[in-house]
Amino acid sequence: MSGESFDWHDFLGRWQEEWVPDEEEDDAEDSGPGVSLGRPGADEAAIAAAEERLGQRLPPSYRAFLTASDGWRVDQTAGVYVLGCVADIGWFQDPHGLTPLYEQELGDDPREEEVLLAGMWQRALRLETDSDMSSALLDPGDSDQDGEWALYVHKGWSGELPERYPSFRAYMEAMYRGFHGSRAGRPDFVNATTRAQDARVEEARLLALRGRYEEALPLLEEAQSFGRPHSRILLQQLQHLMTPGVAPDYGLLAADPRCLSEILPVEAMAPARGEWRLGGDDHWLGMMTARGVDRKTAEAVLSAMRDGVYRYAPPGPWGRAVAEAWEEARWGATDAAWRVLRDALALWEAPGPALIAPIGLLADPFLGPLITPERGREILATPRAGEAGPAHDTPSDPVPDLDPPGLTWLRKPAVHGQPLDGYRCVWVEGADPAALPALIGQEGAELDVPTTARELAWRAFRPRERDGVEQAEAWEDRAVVAAGRTAQGWAFAFDGHSGRPLNERFTSPAAAASASGRAVVVWREPRGSSPGNRPAAFHLSVAERGQELYAFTVRGTEIRRSGEIPERLDPARLFRPEVSEPDSELRALAALHLELGLSLPRFALTRGRLRTFTTRSWTRAPRAGERYVHLSFVRHRHQHRP
Repeated sequence: MSGESFDWHDFLGRWQEEWVPDEEEDDAEDSGPGVSLGRPGADEAAIAAAEERLGQRLPPSYRAFLTASDGWRVDQTAGVYVLGCVADIGWFQDPHGLTPLYEQELGDDPREEEVLLAGMWQRALRLETDSDMSSALLDPGDSDQDGEWALYVHKGWSGELPERYPSFRAYMEAMYRGFHGSRAGRPDFVNATTRAQDARVEEARLLALRGRYEEALPLLEEAQSFGRPHSRILLQQLQHLMTPGVAPDYGLLAADPRCLSEILPVEAMAPARGEWRLGGDDHWLGMMTARGVDRKTAEAVLSAMRDGVYRYAPPGPWGRAVAEAWEEARWGATDAAWRVLRDALALWEAPGPALIAPIGLLADPFLGPLITPERGREILATPRAGEAGPAHDTPSDPVPDLDPPGLTWLRKPAVHGQPLDGYRCVWVEGADPAALPALIGQEGAELDVPTTARELAWRAFRPRERDGVEQAEAWEDRAVVAAGRTAQGWAFAFDGHSGRPLNERFTSPAAAASASGRAVVVWREPRGSSPGNRPAAFHLSVAERGQELYAFTVRGTEIRRSGEIPERLDPARLFRPEVSEPDSELRALAALHLELGLSLPRFALTRGRLRTFTTRSWTRAPRAGERYVHLSFVRHRHQHRP
């Protein structure tokens, strides 16, 4: 944007009128309110003389600035203190030898901005006459279509790359905002600009509550650049829901008793996950106490978050909808849970003026994972807290459900970038998932805290932790399974990291699981990774009232079967020699959905949290005369001896 269209007299006059010294300058002799930041503008002859001396016409915004003020006192906090007059400017000429340092970092295929920066030191025009080892450099080699030169601020003491501004005007506007930001907390710093920005913050707050968050965002971003109170907190809530995986620091909002139940659990998420390092829990608790949070309250919330038992439970109609959604989500019905929340969003009430969205949802171990960036934006686009959007607005299409029907997604799911390999699952028709540990769990098994797919994968590589009992026999094959309920009403226990082989001593848990109705077991053992290893295996067994009805196991071209198998599930029909192994598995999974109504919630099993328990062994004990071999590999470090 050309500097010719910008009113420098108005801009600089406003800056001069609003100027007050910062806290560091309060005692300085030349820091009083009567200090002049600028000088009378340079005349055309002086500017032309400088351009002749330099051999370059100055860029438009800097040239226009000089006609309004021949130099400027920037700020003590900006690194550059004074921009000199037109007679002071001159070529930088790289007195510190920075060019070779930047050139040697270019590499074989440097980006354009890297090349520009490396050459800038020799080309740049130096503007400052007083600074803290800092330079304001205009680069004629880095220009735009309007003839503006980029301005770089190099802080020699920082060891950082210089900060780039697209033009002199952009730099001065940033310095003006920085001047405001450094004084925003002072009660005596009130002027037309602060009042206008505060009005925009309130406008943005109402826009956000009316579902018009996209209009609120630029207002809050600008107000935050001026350091206006509350702008950061409001902006953080919008950004948090747009990118739920990145939790901001809500500062003093956690201590507001009206907002504490929404914000404090969110603040505790990082230390609860073990991500808080500096000083551990004591440091975090001390920080919360310093903000005004009762220490016992902070300890209780942190403990609940760490143990996985925290529950988001707001009051009123919104709270009742949250409770209903929680019941759905805790057993894996995440799409149904989200629909309940979405339909009730208008009922959410702001507990205080600083809160504009139900941020507390994100801390709940079951409901938090439901809030994807797309769903976060849907929350923000929904009018809440008694506000309504304009009558002419039409609601956007809701975010589609995330769980595909059936089981075929098991063939190629992505769990943290890795495809699922072996898996096994028990379904029990019409059962309460909470009853599964009693049906197929190891002795004393109970449902554990909500667990993510990543945590389950980690435990799969630690057999003793995975088995849950240190005294487990070497032949035992206990599985840590995630428990839930399908959309068709089957309770399920799923192990997505089955690394054990499906061998001759496999005992299907279907009969034990079917004490009160039908039960189905599916086990897919992956093909061996080494050449010559045995092919993949696929097992199905169905039982009812404690008796197995039918079963089959397919490995390569070998099929073992028992009972009267329905035609749709006939393994000879599903696993044909001319059909590839993956396609045969897809056919079997599709048939299980059509014949028995089996499904699994992909989102809950791959991105959400479910409660877990440890099953009994899927392998029976060796009988008299049977032998087995148990191999254990231990890595030893080599010690070099002299």
